[in-house]
Amino acid sequence: MILTGPAIAAAVRAGEITIAPYDPARLSPNAYDWRLGDTIRVCDGDLDAAVATAFTERIIPSTGLVLEPEALYLGVTLEKTGSEKYAQLLNGDRATGALGLWVHVSAPLGHQGHAIRWTLEIRAAKPVRVYPGMTFGKLVFLTAFGTPASYQRQHAKYAATSGIDISRLYREFPQGGS
Repeated sequence: MILTGPAIAAAVRAGEITIAPYDPARLSPNAYDWRLGDTIRVCDGDLDAAVATAFTERIIPSTGLVLEPEALYLGVTLEKTGSEKYAQLLNGDRATGALGLWVHVSAPLGHQGHAIRWTLEIRAAKPVRVYPGMTFGKLVFLTAFGTPASYQRQHAKYAATSGIDISRLYREFPQGGS
């Protein structure tokens, strides 16, 4: 079941959900409006699942940064979010979609116990200027059923993350690609 805005606020007050920085004005009926952080990575060259992705990291200036089609950008949320009790789903929203931005389409699930600033996969349909701290999507919290297993205690590729992460699939290929 999905938490309502008032239930999210109550869980934040009770320490069951972490959202930092937290602004109660960003609550909506069933979600929290998250924002784009100030750093972005532009993936360079061809991508190969068996090789670590090369990238250029940029700070998004207060005057904005134009994202171009045909590029893959990895961004980061301004907020660090997490919960040992609830799972999370991170999505783009109507406002960013109407700008032709595809935001975080491949990995929306935040496991119980994973408190992070999310890495965002971003694509632009047309050139579009984005700004640090702009509303970029919605985060929902879900009640989990069954025995909880904290993600931070798992031996998972992304359990120890502190910001923008490239794909770690290359770790599954002992000899590298092609």
